[in-house]
Amino acid sequence: MAEQGHRSIKRFFANFLNRFWRHALIWVCIVFALFPVVWIISASLDPANSIAGQKLIPPNASFINFQRLFQSEQHPFGIWFLNTFKLCIVTATLVVLITSLAAYAFSRLRFKGRRSGLFAILLIQMFPQMLAMVAIYLIIFMIGDYIPALGLDTHAGLILVYLGGAMGANVWLLKGFFDTIPKSLEESAMIDGATHFQIFWRIILPLARPILVVVFFLQFMATYSEFVIARVLLADTNNLTMAVGLQTFIADQYAKRWGVFAAAALIGALPIVILYWFLQKHLVSGLTRGAVKG
Repeated sequence: MAEQGHRSIKRFFANFLNRFWRHALIWVCIVFALFPVVWIISASLDPANSIAGQKLIPPNASFINFQRLFQSEQHPFGIWFLNTFKLCIVTATLVVLITSLAAYAFSRLRFKGRRSGLFAILLIQMFPQMLAMVAIYLIIFMIGDYIPALGLDTHAGLILVYLGGAMGANVWLLKGFFDTIPKSLEESAMIDGATHFQIFWRIILPLARPILVVVFFLQFMATYSEFVIARVLLADTNNLTMAVGLQTFIADQYAKRWGVFAAAALIGALPIVILYWFLQKHLVSGLTRGAVKG
């Protein structure tokens, strides 16, 4: 009886230590992830507008940095925000439409060069766009000579570059999900006289809604935070994206506005958080269903 009680106590302490280390690790990760957010909130509320001697709880906290953000004529934050939102919506929508068509063709149609085409897309995607920055700049520059609306310092030209860089990984992601959809549904539709496009539009896309949401969100987030390409291709202040515009707050060596920068970064993070909040159900189902081929 005593031996059994000793084993129960030993098992209790073993389970307690196991749970303790798990919870401790989780809380360490949470603190590590949330500390930068808390620090940005603190900097945005600090009227000193500087990170020198920054404290976690700033003295005389106020919303003066948010007022400065929207009152500055040299830094039109509202225009940058609208530019970014427009670019993200258009780019993400076009990426979903184009990559879904390509993924359906690779998933369902059998044609010469299909396998090599898939691997070529994947191979090209291995090289980041920054390696081809000079070539991209020259291509957009030459396109602008013939079609000014697609040239340098235009949002349409920037969207073209973003579309080219988003094809590879998203095509593979969508193809993996399309492979899980039973072909019997398409065969039944073909018996009723449906074409490939009708099958794609009326059967495949409604069933693939979770993965389409995933692709839309990932591309929206990638475009929203992209800096290097936009910095190279855009020049006019009123055409800048939010990522490039925010950099101007801290670009001057002698007039850095860290408090305003923190306030802008805090506001800029809200659309991604809100979008994720509304789409999280589809994001989880889309990523999990597309991970395993059925």
